[in-house]
Amino acid sequence: MEVTINYNGQAVAVEVTLEVYEFLDRADHKAENLSHEQRRHWDGREFDEYIVVIEGVGIYGETPEEYLCRMETLGELMAVLDTCTEAQRRRFLLYALDGLILAEIGTVCGCSKVAVYQSVEAVRKKFINFFENRLNE
Repeated sequence: MEVTINYNGQAVAVEVTLEVYEFLDRADHKAENLSHEQRRHWDGREFDEYIVVIEGVGIYGETPEEYLCRMETLGELMAVLDTCTEAQRRRFLLYALDGLILAEIGTVCGCSKVAVYQSVEAVRKKFINFFENRLNE
C-alpha cells in the first residue's frame, strides 16, 4: 500500500506493508480522537496530561519509525538464532530471556553446565560476528 507521510514539511509517498499501514491508520485515529477531546475540554475541566493518562490515551505512543526499527531488529535477531542448532537456541534463550543460570539450564535440558556454557558462548559469538559484519557494511 502507498501512504503519504509529512516529512520536514513535505509530503512523501511511501510504499508500506499492510501491517504498517494499519498501524499508521490506528495512530491517525488516536490523534484525531485526542484532538477532539482537547477541543471539548472533558467535562468542562482544563485539559492536562493527568486527564489524558487517566481517561484517555497514554502519554507514550510508539511512533511508526520506532515500530519499524523494532521489527527490523527483531528480524535480524531471529535470523541469527535461525543459524543455531535447536539446543543452542533453547539454551541461549533460557539464559538470556529467562535469566536462568548455567546449572539450572543444565538441569532443564539434561546436560552438563559446560555443555550449556559452550552453547551460550557459540550463540554469543554468532551475534558478535553478525553485528561486526553489519558495522563494516
